[in-house]
Amino acid sequence: MSDTFRALLLSRDEAAGTRAEIRDLDESQLPEGDVLVDVAWSSLNYKDGLAITGKGKVVRDWPMVPGIDFAGTVRESASPDYRPGDPVILTGWGVGERHWGGFSQRQRVRSEWLVPLPEGLSLRDAMVIGTAGLTAMLCVMTLEEAGLEPGAGEVLVSGASGGVGSVAVALLAGLGHQVAAVTGRPEGADWLRHLGAAEIVPRETMTEPPRPLESQRWAGAVDTVGGVLLARVLAELRYGGAVAACGLAGGHELHTTVMPFILRGVSLRGVDSVMCPRERRLRAWERLVRELPRERLDAIAQEATLEELPRLAQEILAGRVRGRVVVNLGAS
Repeated sequence: MSDTFRALLLSRDEAAGTRAEIRDLDESQLPEGDVLVDVAWSSLNYKDGLAITGKGKVVRDWPMVPGIDFAGTVRESASPDYRPGDPVILTGWGVGERHWGGFSQRQRVRSEWLVPLPEGLSLRDAMVIGTAGLTAMLCVMTLEEAGLEPGAGEVLVSGASGGVGSVAVALLAGLGHQVAAVTGRPEGADWLRHLGAAEIVPRETMTEPPRPLESQRWAGAVDTVGGVLLARVLAELRYGGAVAACGLAGGHELHTTVMPFILRGVSLRGVDSVMCPRERRLRAWERLVRELPRERLDAIAQEATLEELPRLAQEILAGRVRGRVVVNLGAS
C-alpha cells in the first residue's frame, strides 16, 4: 500500500479565515504517536462542523485534520497493547482539536487514547455510535447513578433529532423508559417514534423563559442544548429528578435559580466524553453493544465521503442533519 493517503486538511488565514481542502498526505506528515491506524470510518459531529466552518474556536493548532473520532485497523504499533490488524476505536482526547483527527485515511495516535473494538460491533457501526452515541450512553449511566429507574416517569431528551439525542432516545426506550423527545422538526416525529419516543415535544414549548418553578413533569432529562431550554427543564423536573447535560447548541449561559435544587432536590450533572476515564469508556461501549437495538442504530445513519464534509458541516450547524453521519474513508 502507498505511503500517501487522503485527508481533509484545515488551514487558517487571517484574511480568508478557515480553509478546508482534500489533500494527499504522506506518513511523514503525521503527528507523533505509538500506533498507526488505517482509518475505515469516522463521523461528523457538531464540534466537527464548528471546526470545518471556522465558526467556533475548536481548532487549537494549524494546520489541522478535523474529526473527533474514528474506527479502523492498526497498521503499525510500538505499544504492547495493540498489534497490527487489531480493530480499534478512538473518541475524544482532543483529537480533531489539538491533535490530528479522523477525517484521514491514516492516522498516528497515542495508544492510551484507543479502545479495542467491542466484540459483535463492526467498524462502521462503531462510528454510527461514535462520540455522540458514547456521550448518550454516558448520559444514561449518569441518570442511573442519580437514581433514575424505568417506570419513574417521563424522561425528556432535548435535541432529539441530533446525534446524541437520537441515540439517547433509542437507549432510554430500549431500557424501558417513557421518552419525550424535543425537536424543532415536526416532519421527523414519525422517525423519533420509530426510535422509541412515546411523546413528541415541540421545541418552541421549551424555549420560553421559565418561572423559578414550573409544574413537575420530568423524572429525568438528557440535555444537549443548554441555554433557556435547560433552565426550563430544571424548573419542570419532578422531585429528586436529574438532568445529564452534555451540550450547548442553544447557548452556553444558564439563567436559573436555586429553587429547583433546594425545594425539589433536583440535580444537574455534567457529562464529558472527551477526557472520560478509560474504564468508564469501556463500560459504556460494552453497554452500547448490549443495549442499543441494531434496527434503531441502522435507522439513524447516513453515509458521506470526505468531499461532502464541507457542505455537511454547514448543514449540521444549521440543524438540518438528522441522526448520525458516518464518513466512509474507503470511499474517498
